[in-house]
Amino acid sequence: MKLFKTLVVSAIWLVLSLTAAGLLGVAGAALYFAPGLPDVRQLQDIELQAPLRIFTRDGKLIGEYGEERRQSITFEEIPQEMIDALLAAEDAGFFDHSGVELKSLARAALELATSGDIQSGGSTITMQVARNYLLTLDRTFTRKIREILLSLQMEQVLSKQEILSLYVNKIFLGHRAYGIAAAAKTYYDRPLEELTLSEIAMIAGLPKAPSSFNPLANPERSLIRRNWILYRMRELGFIDQETYAQAVQAPITAQRYSVEPEVEAPYVAEMARQFAQDRYGKDAYTGGYHVYTTLDSELQPLARRALTQGLIAYDTRHGWRGPEETDIPASLVEAQDRTARSGLEEELAESEVRETARQAAASSQTRVTGIEGDVSNWLRVLERTPAYGPLKPAIVIDSEGREMRVLDQEGEVITLDWEALNWAREYRGPKARGPAPSSAAQIAERGSLVRILQRDDGSWRLSQQPGIEGAIVVTNPDNGAILALQGGFSFSSSKFNRAIQAKRQPGSTFKPFVYLAALKIGDMTPATVINDAPVVMADSGGLWRPTNAGGQFRGPTRLREALTHSRNLVTIRLLRSMGINPTLDFLAGFGFDREALPHSLSLALGTAGLTPLEVTNGYAILANGGFQVSPWFIDRVVQGEEDEVIDKATPRVACRSCDEQTKEVEIDGERYPVAGRIADAGTVYILRDMLRDVIEHGTGRGALELDRQDIVGKTGTTNDQRDAWFAGFNSNLAVAVWVGKDNNESTGEYGAQAALPIWKDFMREALKGKPEAMPERPQDIVSARVDPETGRRLHDDQGGGIQEIFLENHLPEYAARQVDRELERQTGSQGTGSFEAIF
Repeated sequence: MKLFKTLVVSAIWLVLSLTAAGLLGVAGAALYFAPGLPDVRQLQDIELQAPLRIFTRDGKLIGEYGEERRQSITFEEIPQEMIDALLAAEDAGFFDHSGVELKSLARAALELATSGDIQSGGSTITMQVARNYLLTLDRTFTRKIREILLSLQMEQVLSKQEILSLYVNKIFLGHRAYGIAAAAKTYYDRPLEELTLSEIAMIAGLPKAPSSFNPLANPERSLIRRNWILYRMRELGFIDQETYAQAVQAPITAQRYSVEPEVEAPYVAEMARQFAQDRYGKDAYTGGYHVYTTLDSELQPLARRALTQGLIAYDTRHGWRGPEETDIPASLVEAQDRTARSGLEEELAESEVRETARQAAASSQTRVTGIEGDVSNWLRVLERTPAYGPLKPAIVIDSEGREMRVLDQEGEVITLDWEALNWAREYRGPKARGPAPSSAAQIAERGSLVRILQRDDGSWRLSQQPGIEGAIVVTNPDNGAILALQGGFSFSSSKFNRAIQAKRQPGSTFKPFVYLAALKIGDMTPATVINDAPVVMADSGGLWRPTNAGGQFRGPTRLREALTHSRNLVTIRLLRSMGINPTLDFLAGFGFDREALPHSLSLALGTAGLTPLEVTNGYAILANGGFQVSPWFIDRVVQGEEDEVIDKATPRVACRSCDEQTKEVEIDGERYPVAGRIADAGTVYILRDMLRDVIEHGTGRGALELDRQDIVGKTGTTNDQRDAWFAGFNSNLAVAVWVGKDNNESTGEYGAQAALPIWKDFMREALKGKPEAMPERPQDIVSARVDPETGRRLHDDQGGGIQEIFLENHLPEYAARQVDRELERQTGSQGTGSFEAIF
């Protein structure tokens, strides 16, 4: 008996000691962390946050960021069914506890002790509010302690109604919807009070995992989660059996509702978002900033269409790579049977949840005229599959003979005839395709996810996401403003902005800058003759033996001819004669990073890593007559209801009519600094005239069909055809196009094949109906006849020759008169030297 009494007393003391230790631990934690905790009273003054909006220069919306899909509501505006559903899903004891639950804390402590980290959720609604409003989202012990202490404080300062209001307005519910009111609009396009119980339960199931339990992305899993919440609501007495039985049978009615931009420019919108974030920090997405870019709302769609259509055309030439997905079950019931169960253990622990979810899937069955059976899952798959540019997703219904029927996102059945299919030869490499298909079944079978493209005449054809990428940049040569930019085929498939992030070798597209250096600092003219002949040079890896495309050499060649026909050996010798360092100094004036450029003769062949934007800006300087403009895309930023201008761009501008002493110029009532020159107008004019020959006689001949005299440009293709370029301009637009593969594999095509058609398609539409824009001929430009073999100037009394242009103070030397002895013998006149001298 005495032993038993001793054990009881010891046990009581142990419990008291542990309790005291726990209380002391809590008190100690409170004393330690309290000074660094944020003031919970600030939650009483939380204001509705306004989103970041991005516009074109003329006010067309191109993007919204932040919490734009958030609508603030009061506690009184929350339907009781929504309150019940949230409590059933997240915190049944919310109105009874003091901010934390001991059971949840014990579980978190056990996890910390066993794994060193807190793995599970288990937070009360109060703790979630503390975390979402006042703390970071990292899963650490320190953050958990701060969360608990803040929750205890919050319960002392705020009422349960105020805490719940903060919760329902802040929680992230997927697809950029913050708060239950925004989610109601995002998924159902209706006010919160108009939702059914099953729709309310669906939203209530999202806070735990907005992606995994999303009705658009994962309808099968979301059904299980929804029906478990309805089960919990019945068990907690929130709804009766009849209401429960009806709600769990309801089909999924969620759809994707979103604000569509007025102009599709997602790459520039992302550039502007990053600018705002860097500039305004955490307030960028909530401070109501309106960012106006330099984009032209008419040119941007043209650039986007030209690039996407050009990449599709390239891809069609190279063959069919197969469906994106195969064997997709038609019905939601079949998909439900296949769905993964991990992460739903708690929900599926109740056997009836599994059954009710299956029954709800069955009630979601959908029939489409022309298709036998339930296609509810096909429609769900199509709903959540994004379009890539003009390519729409579709699922193959059947492939019979030379005809294929597909189901599109709108629930329409489309028949693809053989003309829409017969291009689909198997892709075997950039320069190889398999044999032509003989039937539609060889291309894709029932249940395959494919892409379809609508032609200009309204008909459809089979397509696919291109196995190639590209970029197009359009700038204003007068000030460097970006007027249009597309950084890839589709932003939804790849966020990588190749226009500003992809450092690719420009190849021969870089040569005009080297030739301008030759005219400016190399004391050369278009008639200067350089030998186009083999050369062997020592390189770090041994001997370097550069060649021309095609492996042929032309011997002595004038610079004009060399640029027109892109002669590599001439350009290398040209650079060697000027010297690497002086040329690099000159090229830095175009905005190229001098240290990033190759410090070797390979520079002449365009081996520098440059972005399409950098190349475009270089060509803009050529287009404006040599003024050092820089690329920019943020015109102004306004804020507040009064649209107060808080940031305004003041770019350097080209001023062709200004003298060298002019520092500022007024344009449309605003004053701008005048850009300095990299070269005089006459020298740039000569290079422009040389580039016109690329269009007339060189690799840019495809642009002749535009029937305009004011356009010039240059193709570029790198080793193994990894990069294909065309860059060109008139006096109003500078445009560069790059086509290539992100993994740097061969494209199998030259710049004239892959890039020039895109440039040409854009310029055709951009310049339609506009007068030709050519620079005035500078007064110091003169014409003279030269010997095409030597480049020497011919005397007036010498016949033959070709016309060339020069700076008046930089004419070539005269060709020496040649004495023809046979002519003297025939005429009996000595010293005549030529027929011209006789007459």
